[in-house]
Amino acid sequence: MGLRIHYGGTFDPVHQGHMAIARAARDQLQVAVRLLPAADPPHRPAPGANATQRADMLALAIDDEPGLLLDLRELERAQRQPEVPSYTVDTLRELRDELGPRQPIAWLVGADSLLGLTGWHEWEALFELAHFIVADRPGSPLQQQLPPRLQDALQGRWTAKEGDLFGAPAGRLLHLQAPLRSESATEVRQRIASGGDWRALLPGKVADYVADHRLYGLGIP
Repeated sequence: MGLRIHYGGTFDPVHQGHMAIARAARDQLQVAVRLLPAADPPHRPAPGANATQRADMLALAIDDEPGLLLDLRELERAQRQPEVPSYTVDTLRELRDELGPRQPIAWLVGADSLLGLTGWHEWEALFELAHFIVADRPGSPLQQQLPPRLQDALQGRWTAKEGDLFGAPAGRLLHLQAPLRSESATEVRQRIASGGDWRALLPGKVADYVADHRLYGLGIP
């Protein structure tokens, strides 16, 4: 049974760092990666672009990328239930109901997200629903910075073998072996708002979209 990889995030906006993570996971595991824009995550401020704009930018970013797919389930769920927060655990339960208990599912995250995992809704339930593929970022050494509760929860779950993710439905962690870029969405938004250089941080079509729609304070004195 093949592995399903899902890469969730606000993608506000999707940038070259996001793309590097998605490509690295696709290439290392040799399976498609489904990018899943969040509706309105409860653990961070409201997005700078609305959900439709963020989904549009993500679609443009992966348009010419084989093996990178768009999954809009969180946005569609928010339209059906606008009063319900967008939680990763609910998305994984929905995927588990859809794909069955034996389907290997992996959730792709950056190291910064893993370090903050204990702040996620029902975070301890996540390991029963999916594997985690963790992309390290410059300046975030995982083993030294894990909070004690998270360190205990991850004990014995790390693996260096990709096959372990294919052989079980959930519960393992794999470190993504790839040199990754250091930009963040916060940095991109700040550069756009301040009039700094920002286009090279985004896929070309996404940069054009930001300019056409005057997003993130572009052009506002």
